[in-house]
Amino acid sequence: MLAQPAQALTDLLLGLVVLALAIALFRRRVRPTHRYWEYALAWISLSALGGFVHHGWLVRWPTVATVSWTLISIAIVLGVSCLLAATVEEVLGPGHRRVFWVLRAAGLGAYLGLVITTGAGIGALVACESITFAFIIGLWAWAARHRHPLGLPVLVAIVASAAAAGAKALSSDVTGFVNLDSDSIYHLAQIVGIVLLYRAVAVNRTRTRTEKPTPVAS
Repeated sequence: MLAQPAQALTDLLLGLVVLALAIALFRRRVRPTHRYWEYALAWISLSALGGFVHHGWLVRWPTVATVSWTLISIAIVLGVSCLLAATVEEVLGPGHRRVFWVLRAAGLGAYLGLVITTGAGIGALVACESITFAFIIGLWAWAARHRHPLGLPVLVAIVASAAAAGAKALSSDVTGFVNLDSDSIYHLAQIVGIVLLYRAVAVNRTRTRTEKPTPVAS
């Protein structure tokens, strides 16, 4: 039997949905379009499928669970990195690797500082990723203001995905109405943001078969 059935099964559902969307998006790829969106979805899917195994079985053994959670967290970090890379590529255009690394270093640098000063663990790493997420949202807000074709749709999708994290703060009085814990609701809420992101990028790729959008910074 699953150790934590609700968390495991909602993670499984999230992972399978995101994997299917990653494959569908890859099939819509218009060369020479970058693959950062697909990589981001793939890493998110892998982290969710890893969560299925973690919540389903590995939590029974604390030492093993610590390792599995570390691996899941690394997958999340890689997924956020790909989201940032896709954002820089779409909003600023090709050739802005320096911008990517400067923004990426902010979140990882904050985590490194916590490790040195407080000995923070992997949980702090995930928390520090909110800095990178803030940069992503900021770039898309700027893109939306300048009428980038992907600006508003992607901004809505990413904000929806980030807002899903609010489910973790729900009290048991609220989650009891649906007989799910806050983590399970968070998993389900993430699906909404991911589907919105897929639709935004997929529609854009369908359009770019005849017309390539111009980056804001060009």
